[in-house]
Amino acid sequence: MTPSPLQRNSDFTPDNQWITQLEQSIHAPATLTDDEKNRLMREIKGLLKARNAVLVAHYYTDDCLQQLAEESGGCVADSLEMARFGQQHPASTLIVAGVRFMGETAKILSPEKRILMPDLDATCSLDLGCRSDDFNAFCDQHPDRTVVVYANTSADVKARADWVVTSGIALNIVRHLHQQGKKLLWAPDKHLGRYVQQQSGADMVLWPGSCIIHERFNAHLLQQSKQQHPEAAVLVHPESPQDVVDLADVVGSTTALIQATNTLPNDTFIVATEPGIFYKMRQQSPHKQFIEAPSAGEGATCRSCAYCAWMKMNSLEKVAHTLKNGHNEITIDENTRQQAVISIQRMLDFAAQQSA
Repeated sequence: MTPSPLQRNSDFTPDNQWITQLEQSIHAPATLTDDEKNRLMREIKGLLKARNAVLVAHYYTDDCLQQLAEESGGCVADSLEMARFGQQHPASTLIVAGVRFMGETAKILSPEKRILMPDLDATCSLDLGCRSDDFNAFCDQHPDRTVVVYANTSADVKARADWVVTSGIALNIVRHLHQQGKKLLWAPDKHLGRYVQQQSGADMVLWPGSCIIHERFNAHLLQQSKQQHPEAAVLVHPESPQDVVDLADVVGSTTALIQATNTLPNDTFIVATEPGIFYKMRQQSPHKQFIEAPSAGEGATCRSCAYCAWMKMNSLEKVAHTLKNGHNEITIDENTRQQAVISIQRMLDFAAQQSA
């Protein structure tokens, strides 16, 4: 039986039936006119100031939310940088435009602050597919292994982990642990885990999760796109399947892919990740061309279907509603939070030592 889109399931494997069910169950926010967007943005800026709040938005949210975060003194970033920015900002309330694990990460690092989200049902297939009780049982089967989890996981899973990593630092941390002779248990993204394992040579047991967005990229269609745009560099996130990664000129985190558009000499890029990233790419390189990597399968009505429906649950209307009413607050059991912050802080300390 296909699981509900909002149900965590350790056996969950995203397939076309599941994705169709998800997209049908999530209604995109109504399209706003420019005047309506401008009115809402002015209203939200006033509410942020009145509530001593700051907006942090993920790269994959709609352009208007990213613009609003920047214009109102917030930030646009990946999940960990969103949480770190909120931790360091003097605001007493953080509005986290993203998916639920991002709000949880912000609460883990800023327990004294109020963390609100536009929609608490906005989640992530990696989180859904790694339920904490099943993950704990998996860890219990491998007691000799150091547990490393990707940031796209719940607070409960982070609490069981020895290390939390982002895609940008995962390889360096795994290499470090491998040099210490550690055997690793990795969760939840099998593609990112496989990539890190290949690059590091580490002994790793992989949890069989994956991202529904990056699973949809198609190597055959990507090869065709490369032939149509031979001048283009291909940018790929390591959460993608192996045959897609093999076609890349640059494999890296969201931040690394954005940086690549500045550092590479190419004027055209084929980008295999959620197209919300184009806002920052176009902002930093306005004269360059960015093409969505094809992901559509047979019978699809779109060329690229790599849009995260959960990210699109964030909207200006919902941000305004949350600020007005204080709804959708993230709460975490304090014992869980105290355990989870240890694994996150290990990563932050490692990153600080590398940059020193």
